[in-house]
Amino acid sequence: MKEYYLSVVVPIYNAEPYLRQCVDSILANNSNELEVILVDDGSTDRGGSICDEYAENSECVRTIHQTNNGATSARNKGAVLARGKFLTFVDSDDFVDNNLYGNVIEVLKDKNKHKKEMVIT
Repeated sequence: MKEYYLSVVVPIYNAEPYLRQCVDSILANNSNELEVILVDDGSTDRGGSICDEYAENSECVRTIHQTNNGATSARNKGAVLARGKFLTFVDSDDFVDNNLYGNVIEVLKDKNKHKKEMVIT
């Protein structure tokens, strides 16, 4: 089982209009140390099948399907299943800068600075 440095959990509920932009922005970070966990929280739109498409086409993406239980439950489910040393969350209607996670990983790994447990962006 592959280990990752950073896990990104995205709780998803009826986010079809925004979901591709969100996931594409995360994947644009192009880091082999990044895991993406898409948690479909019982979406009634095509969100769940869009998540499955990403999981089929990228080895760093996993999709979890659960009955609707709320965003907090979806985040918790993703956090439990995360394999990264560090964890972050992105809402499904948001997107991130192409260099965000590469920069975060670089800061977290910087041995010349004090030990880091958290990075706030």
